[in-house]
Amino acid sequence: MSLGHPLVFVCFFTFLIHVTESLAYCMRLAGVRTRKIAIALAFVTSTLLVSRLSNMFQAPLLGSMVDKTIKLGAGPALTMLEYQFRFVIFSAFLGSLAGAFLGPTIVKFFSAAITHFQKNGSVPKVIIFALKPRNIVKMVKSFRLPRLSMLSDISLKGIPKQFLIINVVVTSIYTIGVLCSLLAGAYVPELRSTASQLSGIVNGLATIMFTIFVDPSGARITDGAVNGERPMSDVKSVVFFLQMGRIFGTLILSQILFKPFAIYIMWATRTIGHFFV
Repeated sequence: MSLGHPLVFVCFFTFLIHVTESLAYCMRLAGVRTRKIAIALAFVTSTLLVSRLSNMFQAPLLGSMVDKTIKLGAGPALTMLEYQFRFVIFSAFLGSLAGAFLGPTIVKFFSAAITHFQKNGSVPKVIIFALKPRNIVKMVKSFRLPRLSMLSDISLKGIPKQFLIINVVVTSIYTIGVLCSLLAGAYVPELRSTASQLSGIVNGLATIMFTIFVDPSGARITDGAVNGERPMSDVKSVVFFLQMGRIFGTLILSQILFKPFAIYIMWATRTIGHFFV
């Protein structure tokens, strides 16, 4: 496979997406440390722009891989496409893992960024300040890998277990939703436009679960720490277990659910085609 193959770029952008989304968890801890939760949430939105831009470049490349597979026909080409998509899922795991390793440094970096923003009130100024050579050198020197001693105050005590388990499921589903619909479209090429629009029947389930179970529980723990009702170690524990759940979900559960969900979308595609096309 040459470096010009779309899979190389798809994996690169997938890696970026999951690094960014994993690091977004660190904003909770940075917000608690600085006691500027609203600003921290605004920084989450700004940071996720990297994820959105990466997705913008990734999507047409994924589409081109499906189109090429359809041109080549069924059989080995479809098997190869599934294998390539599983490699994309693995790159999501690598991105999540990298985000976890960068976590301690990013918490420190964003705590400083939030404080700097509080003084001048401008995100562009914060970016310009961060990109000054001397500050880049400081950031590089301040980089530190996670140490076992950092786990000393990590605990599940007082943290809803259901919330953490559901986060693993939600992360896994979000990782594969679009890939499942694209693979289904390759298997049902005459209805591939319909299949490509059905990622929502997979991701929609994840969205509902995230909205009802995951996000409110995380916000409750974060607010409790800011208001002095909980120790900051609870937020640190939440961030740690969310990142570990993301790693586990993208490494194992996403791979397990990928083909069954693709078959589910194929069934839904054929059903719609039978009644409406």
